[in-house]
Amino acid sequence: MENRVTVSICGEEYTLVAEEAPSYMQKVGGYVDTKMGELIESAKVGRTDAAVLTAVNIADELFKEREAAETLRTQVKEYVDEAARARNEVSELKRELFKLQNKK
Repeated sequence: MENRVTVSICGEEYTLVAEEAPSYMQKVGGYVDTKMGELIESAKVGRTDAAVLTAVNIADELFKEREAAETLRTQVKEYVDEAARARNEVSELKRELFKLQNKK
């Protein structure tokens, strides 16, 4: 179901239409509004330049977060593989212990 939410970004009203919850859409709009407002104030640029710079900055954040997520996925895979090796080693040691106990 599509949701429609009106958000204010740099004093302009925009209607967002998406499957996501209205609260999420408000959060996204608020984030963009905040980032653009910061740029307009600090860089003393107009709305168009602020919009482009905001898009570039958010894309930069996205790429860095994706890279961090990939690093975490790799680490988790390594931990899972290590845990599997440890379980196999424990199983082997249990079999060996069982054999030694049965020899007595």
